[in-house]
Amino acid sequence: MRTIINTLTPKPGVSWRLLLVALSAFGLLAAACADEPRDSLGDGSLGTVEVAAGESIQIRSVYTNGGDLTLFGNSAERAIVFAVEDYGRIHGFAVNLGVGLDDMCSPEGGMITGSMVVAEGDVVGVVGTNCSAAAAHASPLITRAGMVLISPSNTAPSLTSDLAGNEGGSHFAGYYRTAHNDLIQGESVAHFLSGMGVRSAAVVHDGGPYTLGLATAFSDAFVEHGGAITGTWEVDREDEDLVPVLTEIAAGTPDALFFPIFWPTGRYLVEQAAEMPEFSDMVFSTADGLLNDNFLSLPQGEGTYVSGPDTRFGNNTNQTTGQSAPSLRARFEETAGGSPTGTFWGHAYDATVLLLDAISAASYVRSDNGALVVDRAGMREYLDNLSGFQGITGALSCDEFGDCGGAGVVIYEHLDSTDVDATRQNVVYEVGPDDR
Repeated sequence: MRTIINTLTPKPGVSWRLLLVALSAFGLLAAACADEPRDSLGDGSLGTVEVAAGESIQIRSVYTNGGDLTLFGNSAERAIVFAVEDYGRIHGFAVNLGVGLDDMCSPEGGMITGSMVVAEGDVVGVVGTNCSAAAAHASPLITRAGMVLISPSNTAPSLTSDLAGNEGGSHFAGYYRTAHNDLIQGESVAHFLSGMGVRSAAVVHDGGPYTLGLATAFSDAFVEHGGAITGTWEVDREDEDLVPVLTEIAAGTPDALFFPIFWPTGRYLVEQAAEMPEFSDMVFSTADGLLNDNFLSLPQGEGTYVSGPDTRFGNNTNQTTGQSAPSLRARFEETAGGSPTGTFWGHAYDATVLLLDAISAASYVRSDNGALVVDRAGMREYLDNLSGFQGITGALSCDEFGDCGGAGVVIYEHLDSTDVDATRQNVVYEVGPDDR
C-alpha cells in the first residue's frame, strides 16, 4: 500500500478525500478479484469476454463451402462439428459454432468473413481459414481484435515464418495452424524429383500466397539440389484455356512440370496437356491444393505425383476427446456416406480441440453472478506453450510464429483414377515431423 500511496500522492489542489475514495474503490476491486479463482491463464491485456450464466461460448469456423472448391471445405466442416460435439461443455457452458462462414478461398472472402466475426463482438476464437489467400486478409482483422485464429490447412510460409527464426510478411500474433509449412513441402518435392533424375522443371502457380509460396519454396530448393528452372508461369484461376501457357512450357523442354494450383485450374491443365505430345514423357507433380477426390478421379491425372500432409493417421487418438482416427473415419462414413473428400479433416479436428482447450485453460466462472470469463491473452498463452499434444494428426507443438503441425509431408503416386482411396495410401516419399 505504501507504493500505491506514493504513486497516488495528490498534486496541489487535489483533495485527499477524492484520493481516499479512489483507494477505497481500488480495495473493493482488489478484494473482488481476490475472491475469483486465479488458476486460469491470462493477464487481461487483450481484454476478456464474459458469457452470462445460461448463455453459450461463441466460436466460429471459416472454410471454403461453395463453388468449385466445396470438397476442400466440407470435410473440414464435418470434422469441426465432430470436435465440438465430442468436447462438450467448458466449465458447464455450451459452445456455439454459429453458421459456418465461406472464405471463398480468396482475399475478398478473408476480408468479408474476418469483418463479420469481429463485428459480432463476443466471439472468442475462430477455426479457419481453408485457404492461405483468405487467411492473409482475415488474420490481421481477427487477431488485432484479440481473438485466436487457428487454421487446419493454411500452408503459406508468409503466414508464419521461414522456419529459420524470421517472421513471415503476413504473420500476426494470435495466428496458429495445425497444417505444415510449405517450405517443408517444397523441399520434399525438390528432393524427390532430384532423386528421380529430374534435372529441369517448369513451374505454374496462380499468384496467391499458397501457390506462389509453394512454387517459390520448390524452385529455391530444386536449384539447391542442382536442378534448373526452365520458367515460371502465373495463370489466372478463372482461365479455362491453358494451351498458350502449356505451349510456352513445352518449348523449354523441361523434365518435369510442378503445378501447385487449385481445382478446376488443375483439371484444365492435365486435360489439355494430355492432348499435346510434348508432355507425354514429362513428369507431372502437384500438391495438396489438388489432393482431393475431384482431381484424383480424373483419368488424365493418373501418373501425377501429389504432395501433401501424411493422412495415414493409423490409430492416432486425440488426447483431449479420446477420439481416434478410425472412429472419426467411421463417422464420416455414417454421416456423409463415404471417406473424407478433402485432405485436412484430421487437422481441422485437432485445430478445433486446441481452440476449445485454450478457452478452457483461459477461463473461470465468476463467483458473484455465475458468468464465465474468458481471457483472450490467456488463450494465446496456452497455445504459445503447447508442446507434445497428441492429436489425430500426431504430436503438435507450437513455435513462436504459430506453426504447430504434427503430421509429416508425403508424396503420393496417383495410379488409378477409379480407386481414390488407394492413391491416398500409395506413398512413395515421406518426411516425418522430426525431419523438418
